[in-house]
Amino acid sequence: MQLHISPSMRSLTISSSNEFFDSMKIKVAPPLISYRTLFHTILILAFLLPFVFILTALVTLEGVNKCSSIDCLGRRLGPRLLGRVDDSEQRLVRDFYKILNEVSTQDIPDGLKLPNSFRQLVSDMKNNHYDAKTFSLILRAMIEKFERDMRESKFAELMNKHFAASSIPKGIHCLSLRLTDEYSSNAHARRQLPSPERLPVLSDNAYHHFVLATDNILAASVVVSSAVQSSSKPEKIVFHVITDKKTYAGMHSWFALNSVAPAIVEVKSVHQFDWLTRENVPVLEAVESHHGIRNYYHGNHIAGANLSETTPRKFASKLQSRSPKYISLLNHLRIYLPELFPNLDKVVFLDDDIVIQRDLSPLWDIDLHGKVNGAVETCRGEDEWVMSKRLRNYFNFSHPLIAKHLDPEECAWAYGMNIFDLRTWRKTDIRETYHSWLKANLKSNLTMWKLGTLPPALIAFKGHVQAIDSSWHMLGLGYQSNTNIENVKKAAVIHYNGQSKPWLEIGFEHLRPFWTKYVNYSNDFIRNCHILE
Repeated sequence: MQLHISPSMRSLTISSSNEFFDSMKIKVAPPLISYRTLFHTILILAFLLPFVFILTALVTLEGVNKCSSIDCLGRRLGPRLLGRVDDSEQRLVRDFYKILNEVSTQDIPDGLKLPNSFRQLVSDMKNNHYDAKTFSLILRAMIEKFERDMRESKFAELMNKHFAASSIPKGIHCLSLRLTDEYSSNAHARRQLPSPERLPVLSDNAYHHFVLATDNILAASVVVSSAVQSSSKPEKIVFHVITDKKTYAGMHSWFALNSVAPAIVEVKSVHQFDWLTRENVPVLEAVESHHGIRNYYHGNHIAGANLSETTPRKFASKLQSRSPKYISLLNHLRIYLPELFPNLDKVVFLDDDIVIQRDLSPLWDIDLHGKVNGAVETCRGEDEWVMSKRLRNYFNFSHPLIAKHLDPEECAWAYGMNIFDLRTWRKTDIRETYHSWLKANLKSNLTMWKLGTLPPALIAFKGHVQAIDSSWHMLGLGYQSNTNIENVKKAAVIHYNGQSKPWLEIGFEHLRPFWTKYVNYSNDFIRNCHILE
C-alpha cells in the first residue's frame, strides 16, 4: 500500500500494489484563510501599527483623551488626517508682529529700567506679568542699547588701534637708544659708509639705486636685507637710506656694524643735504609749523567727528589719514628726488613697511614710455578694500577747484615701490605743481583733501605715470587679515600699508612671518631689546 500527499496538501491518494485494492483518492477541503492572505495581513498591520501608536500619542498629549464622544475625536483628528492644522499659532504670530510694528514707532519712556541680560528679562516677565506690548517695548529698548554699546566699543577700539599704530614700540625705542649710544662710544660704529674707495659708486648709473626714507631702524634693516637676499646681483645694489637728525646716529651704527656686502649702503640725515633749505621747501615747513595742522594730527580725533552719522569703516579711514607721519618731512622727500640725487638717472623709491621677495633688477629695464613714475594702479584687483581706489576716494569733489581739474573716476596709483626716471622728471614742473596745490589746500583750510603725501602727488604726477604689472607690488597687508596668502607668496614686493604694521603688536600674526624672516634675531642689540617677544 502507498500513501501520497499532494504538495498543496489538498488531496490524499491511497493505492495498493496487488490486484485486490484499487487506488483511492481523497480531496481535502481548502482552508478558510490562505497562508498568503495571512502573511499579507500581518505585513500591513506591521506598517500601520506604528502610525496608529504615534497618532494616539499625539491625541493624548493634546487632550483628546478628555473628549467624551467619538464626534470630539473626529473633530480633532479629521483636520490632521486631511493635512490641515489649527491656525491659532499663526494668528498669535500675526498679532505679535502687529505689536512690534506699533512699538517700533513709539518713544521709549525716559527712565525705563532695562534688564542687563536675557535671563533677567525672563525673570522680570514672570514677576511683573508683562503684557505683550510692554515686553516688546522693553525688548526694543534693550536691543537699541546693545547696538549703541557695540558701536561705542567699536569706535573705542579704532581709537586705541590708531594710538597703537602711531606709537613707538618699546623694543624699537630701545634699539634706537642703544645704537645711538654705540655710535658715541664705538669708533667702528662711526666708520664711513660706504668706505672711501666705494664713494664713486653712489653716483654710478651702472648700479641699481634704491632710496629709503625712514626713522625706523628695524624696518630699514628688513627692507635692505630682503632686497639683498632676493637679488640675483646683490653686488649691483646701492641703498641710499635717508633719516632724520635724531635717528641718524643709531641708523648709521646699525649699517656700520651689520654689513650687507656685497651691496653698498649710504646713510644720510636730512640736515646733511645742502639743497633742503627753507627757501627750497617753504610749503613743507609751513605744514609742519601750522597750528591748525598740528592740532588736526595730534589733537582730539573724537571731537567734532559726529560718530552717530559715520560708519566704523569711514572713521577708520579718517584716522588712517590723520597719522602724524604725514606731516613729517621724511614722507615728502620723494618729491625732491631729482634735486637730492642730481647725478642719478633712475631710482626705485621704497617705503619702510615693505618686504622684497623677488629680484627687482628687471624694474630698470621697464619701458616707461617717456613717463616719470612707474607705479601699480590701485583701481583694479580682487581685493575690493585695497584695490578699488579712484580719485574720488582721496579728494573732496564738492570743492570747485577739485571738481574743475580732476576726474573722480580716474584710477589712483600707489606709493611704496616706484621706479622713477629722474632724467625725465627734471624736464617737468612736477615739484612746482605739488607745492602750488599744497598751498591751495592750506589756504582752503584742508577742505580739498586731508593732508598726506599721496593726494598732492596724484595731482602733480598727472599724465606722468606709467602703470606696471600689479605682481610687482602687493598692497594691503596692514589693512585686513583676509589677505590671500598665495598672492602674498607670489608678489615681488609686499606692502604692509595700513595701521597693522608687522613690528607692532596689532600686526596680523599670519602675515608677520613674511617680515620677521628678515629680522636678525641673533643680533645682540635686537636680542637685548627683546624685539617682538
